[in-house]
Amino acid sequence: MTAFPLIGLTMNYDISGRYFSPLPWFALRENHCTTVEAAGGTPIGLSYISDIEAYIELLDGIIITGGDFDIHPKFYGEDIQSARVSTNTKRTEFELKLAKAALKRNIPILGICGGHQVINVAFGGSLIQHIPDEVETEIAHEQPNARTEPGHDVIIKDNTLLSAIVKSETVAVNSAHHQAIKTPGQGLVVNATAADGIIEGVEHPDYRFCMGVQWHPEFSITPKDDAITAALVGAAKEYKATKNV
Repeated sequence: MTAFPLIGLTMNYDISGRYFSPLPWFALRENHCTTVEAAGGTPIGLSYISDIEAYIELLDGIIITGGDFDIHPKFYGEDIQSARVSTNTKRTEFELKLAKAALKRNIPILGICGGHQVINVAFGGSLIQHIPDEVETEIAHEQPNARTEPGHDVIIKDNTLLSAIVKSETVAVNSAHHQAIKTPGQGLVVNATAADGIIEGVEHPDYRFCMGVQWHPEFSITPKDDAITAALVGAAKEYKATKNV
């Protein structure tokens, strides 16, 4: 058995034929895997199997990745209110089930962009369905420049786990979302915001490691991004050690 913690990463799913296959496919961007490996973890792509417990028994940490889709509002008790909402219900159902199962075992979990929103919904929170409809802002949360570049800064809250990880009051981040957390889920602590008040990060202090960030640290825009991935992998190493006792 590998000495490195096994980190499961949720993959995207598509049946539209718009991309590289006319048949249904799972896919995951390479940088999700390379950043986990660089932090000392072994990345594993997760297909949407029905036996979630098989993953839970195997994995030491989980990253719920982002994607070009939205969580259906029915999962937080609302109807669709914006024409911009584009859903992937099969993926959302899997990710919510996976997140809840991981939290039940206290397995370290990191949510990225849409995954950050999944964690919020798993705790009973709600989402802004389309930021321009609800928030007056000059920040381009769907940045026009490349995702490999920063789009805006986020403000890090004092006395949070995220603050201890990045060791900075602000972080330059890339930004690729039109939705955001509206109401934080039960027990979640907001650890980062944009200057316009949009929630950019949450964490739950009652778990070994439970955090969501609205940006994409897998792009390693700054060393602070790599520190977030390293923190998840570090927590997974600790969890792995407890399984072997």
